[in-house]
Amino acid sequence: MQKMGSAIVLIILGLIVMAFPLLGVIPAAVLTGFVVLIFGLGLLLSGISEMDTSMGVGLVELILGIIALVLGIGIIVNPALFAFIAGLIVFIVGLFLLIAGIMIVFTSDSNKWNGYVAIIIGILYMIVGNFVSNPIYLGMLIGLWLLIMGILMLFQKD
Repeated sequence: MQKMGSAIVLIILGLIVMAFPLLGVIPAAVLTGFVVLIFGLGLLLSGISEMDTSMGVGLVELILGIIALVLGIGIIVNPALFAFIAGLIVFIVGLFLLIAGIMIVFTSDSNKWNGYVAIIIGILYMIVGNFVSNPIYLGMLIGLWLLIMGILMLFQKD
């Protein structure tokens, strides 16, 4: 009974987020921003304490901590930055898959189909990455994911 209630809540949330896509992006952006902010604070404190042991490692941690702090604040303040970073990551993964697939097709004798599949998936990732960089499309994707998870949970056997 509890699983059915969770499934119904996921379906309702998915429909709401698909109707109002920014309702899915803003909470995800704020949560991600706070995580990156805390990570940046941890790196900053770690860098300060590491300065006694190793100046190079401490300096790198300080620089990464400052970058993470700025990025975390930016993601919290501007959810479009979150969508851009998500789209960029998906696009880069697609590019890596495309390059790996091309390398497999041209260098392997027995695994050419793996290369073709990697090329196709890489191209799809690159297309999705372009759409995900728009917060509206990212919100629609979050809503669709919630809806699909709710439907799958509804029909899942115990």
